[in-house]
Amino acid sequence: MSPFQLRGGRPPIVIAEHEADALYDLALRSRLRHPHSAALLLDELDRAQTLPESELPGDVVTMGSHVLFRDRASGEEHTVQLVYPAAADMAHHRVSVLTPIGAALIGVPRGRAIGWPNRQGESRSLEIVGVIQPASQERAA
Repeated sequence: MSPFQLRGGRPPIVIAEHEADALYDLALRSRLRHPHSAALLLDELDRAQTLPESELPGDVVTMGSHVLFRDRASGEEHTVQLVYPAAADMAHHRVSVLTPIGAALIGVPRGRAIGWPNRQGESRSLEIVGVIQPASQERAA
């Protein structure tokens, strides 16, 4: 069992093969500067099913996706775009995949929830309410 696995479980996730490769590289390069976030991302990648992009369901969170999610405890809804670290900008709701929330969102399909730690280490349950896919050029690293 991973040290980051929380009660409440994690749904099956699916990631495009090319994104999985890029994300593995990113996480491995980031282990010294961002050990916790890199470990969370690597843990998710290790359990993900990978598929060719053409076979990826349209309701799965991918890099560049705009995601509406609900915090099940508070009922609050948030809309973010999942991006690589260089494009992260909270003022514009662009969340890095190298944050706890970013690592939680990648690969989760609409309608599923995932138990995940917030920045304070508290367990949260996040439900994916909606996913809008990016144009293919926005997904590139």
